[in-house]
Amino acid sequence: MALSLRPYTSQIRAELDKSLCIQPFPCQHIERHTKPEVEVRDNPELLLPAVTVKRSEREGCLIEPSVNSVRVSLRVGQMDMLEEELVKMYLRFLMQRAEVLEVLRRVPVEGYDVSFLITDQHLLKYGRQRLLDFVVAFIEELDQEISSMKLAVNSRGRAVATEFLRAMAF
Repeated sequence: MALSLRPYTSQIRAELDKSLCIQPFPCQHIERHTKPEVEVRDNPELLLPAVTVKRSEREGCLIEPSVNSVRVSLRVGQMDMLEEELVKMYLRFLMQRAEVLEVLRRVPVEGYDVSFLITDQHLLKYGRQRLLDFVVAFIEELDQEISSMKLAVNSRGRAVATEFLRAMAF
C-alpha cells in the first residue's frame, strides 16, 4: 500500500506546489477585510481551475486554488465497513481539535472526508515548504494510522473469538 501511496502523494505535492502561488488580496466588498475567495466565491475571475488527483475510485484529492487561498479536500479510500468507521472516528477526533491545526476546516467539502483551507496568512506564517510537507505527511500518516488501527481491531477480534470458542469448548 505504501508503494501506491508514494506516486499519489508526489502528484499532490506537485499540484499543490503550483497552486500555492497566492498573495494577499483584500475583499472587494468590505474595506480592510480579507476573505478567502475560494470560500466566498463572489467573483469567478478570482478563482482558478480546480485540480483533482485520484489514487483510486474511492480515494482522491481536490485542490481548489484562488488568488488568495487554496482549499485542499481529501477523500479517504474505505474498503469495508470497519475501515469506514475507523476513518470517520479518526477524522471526527481531528476536526474537534481544528483550532490546533490552523489550516484544518471543521466541516469538510461535501463528498470529501477532510478539508484544509490555506490562506496567504498561513503561507507567510509557515512557509510554502512546511505547508506542502504538512499536507503530504498528513495523508501518509492518515493511511498508516487507519491501517494500524484496522490491524489492531482485527487482531483483538480474533483474540476475543478464540477465547469465546475456548470457553464454549469446556
